[in-house]
Amino acid sequence: MSVELGKGINLEVIPTKKYKTTRILIRFSARHSEKTAAARTLLTSLLETNSLNYPTQNELSTRLAELYGASFGVSVAKKGNLHQVNVGMSLVNGSYVGNGNLLNEAVAFLQEILFAPNVKDGAFDEKTFATEKENLLAYLKSMKEDKQTYASLRLQELFFQNDADQKVPSFGTVATAKDLTATDLVAVHQKMLNEDHIDIFVIGDVEPKNVQEIFAKMPFLNSERVKPEIFFTQSHSNIINEHVEYDQVIQAKLNLAYQIDTYYGDPSRFALMVFNGLFGGFPHSKLFMNVREKESLAYYASSSFDSFRGLLKVQTGIDQEKREAVLHLINEQLESLRQGEVTQEELAQTKAMLKNQYLLSLDNPQALMENAYLDLWLPHTKMSEEAFIAGIDEVSIEAVKKIALSVKLKAIYCLERSES
Repeated sequence: MSVELGKGINLEVIPTKKYKTTRILIRFSARHSEKTAAARTLLTSLLETNSLNYPTQNELSTRLAELYGASFGVSVAKKGNLHQVNVGMSLVNGSYVGNGNLLNEAVAFLQEILFAPNVKDGAFDEKTFATEKENLLAYLKSMKEDKQTYASLRLQELFFQNDADQKVPSFGTVATAKDLTATDLVAVHQKMLNEDHIDIFVIGDVEPKNVQEIFAKMPFLNSERVKPEIFFTQSHSNIINEHVEYDQVIQAKLNLAYQIDTYYGDPSRFALMVFNGLFGGFPHSKLFMNVREKESLAYYASSSFDSFRGLLKVQTGIDQEKREAVLHLINEQLESLRQGEVTQEELAQTKAMLKNQYLLSLDNPQALMENAYLDLWLPHTKMSEEAFIAGIDEVSIEAVKKIALSVKLKAIYCLERSES
């Protein structure tokens, strides 16, 4: 059941008897921006730690325990042009504990978190703010210690070098976090509540009308809310950006970024899924079998794609002396797909794995909510289970060739061991 609770505020209820728990997700979506990503990330930490009526983390945890051990969290994510703040909660269905009012109590808790944060005299509690800001800065600085993640972020900077916003991850940067104040975050919080597009999802053994009545009482302003374009596109260029960086690494990281023209909802997206599975998405893929297993040139080799930003990535861990050999072999695997060198067995195996992934996701509450979110934002892409399976089944080797031919290398990043 889909209901519009107000301008830019949607409620999606997914009734099912599959689960003994009820899951709630309140998602705030705004345009992703270099200037606001860190502030919104810090805000999630402040909202998750305490509130006006639960001023310590212990008191907040005690209240969750009283809600029969409900779990709760606030996080950030990025999809295309969107920056998302996710407020999630999972609780046992009230009928199992003899409490018919439990969903009401859970939503009242979420209302407390969102509308009564630990703010006094126009600023977030200074002690909480100082601690959470220090934690965020420590986390952002630690990103360099996780070499695989660091290399992935640096590749992203290289690929999106002409767009200041897309270069920045969902959690922001040290530069944009270090000067934030407790007063700044109050304005960030108010802007999110009053201007973000809001989607609310509830999945479980619930009565849709009852859920609607509960959430209709939340005091969201009936204001003009922003709904940005979800897809990010960039113009094509013949330039390949390459960068080598040095650090104390045992294993070099060689990552490649390709521009793709197939976006979520395009008729050719099924061919892109099959192409990626054959290229580097599965253990039987060309990158895994030939670069890692057959030639032993990489400790790991895989590919993935982002159909909201037109990006295909290849990630490898290698001995740096073999960088040129690995680059050559990766290109050979792509060229092989461009020539249509795929057996019917490989094609069938890839399709079977993609269909299995999809069918498993239908049992996952989070995946169901993500699908519902995309159906709300992109209603023309909505399709039945049968249509999705048929879309995969219909992909031919010729369609895979077409995707392979459209993929263009745009960025090469390598993190190598420093000689000093």
